[in-house]
Amino acid sequence: MRILRLLVWLVLCALACAGRHAIAGENESRPAPAAIASATDFEPPHLEFATESAYLLGFIGNPNSYEIGAQFFTGRLRWGVNRNDASIFRGYNQVYFLAMAEPIFRGPETHYFGISAGFRHVFVRPGWRLQPYASGGIGLGWIDSHADVFGAQGQDFTFNILTQVGVDYLVNDHWKFNIGALYQHLSNGGQTDPNPSLNLIGPQIGVTYSF
Repeated sequence: MRILRLLVWLVLCALACAGRHAIAGENESRPAPAAIASATDFEPPHLEFATESAYLLGFIGNPNSYEIGAQFFTGRLRWGVNRNDASIFRGYNQVYFLAMAEPIFRGPETHYFGISAGFRHVFVRPGWRLQPYASGGIGLGWIDSHADVFGAQGQDFTFNILTQVGVDYLVNDHWKFNIGALYQHLSNGGQTDPNPSLNLIGPQIGVTYSF
């Protein structure tokens, strides 16, 4: 009886060891599940440089039919990230500084040069290459004013307001293109009378390099 019990015990031990080895082999042969990154894991660029061009038409409040080209050179710095998937503002904020050169194709003046600073928000959705954005800022500049012409700007020194909406297309980790609409307001803040001001709106395209 002792010998039989010993044999049974040895058989059970052997079966148990064999089962363990079989399970271990199965687990080793089965590929480990791929790590799935959380939808909240995205890393916006820290710094960007962009060049953007626009064609603007005058509207509202000025008797002259202005047509203006606009060229912007912009630096943007990331400032805050929203990683909440449930938020419509999922994305990141930027502060920007830009310099502008604007030839005036139609209107009493011939050119405008200025600077502007403001904020920009980029909306980021998981897996999207298209990223909508909205921005706004204020600045100042100089125009070759003609105070003796009706509807022209009353002095060279002029403030500006910029508002942009559009969408970025991500080509890769460093390059992206954008297309959108731009609103620009020029005014000397009531420093002359009359102060006709100027409202402009038009399409905009650009390219951005990100770090």
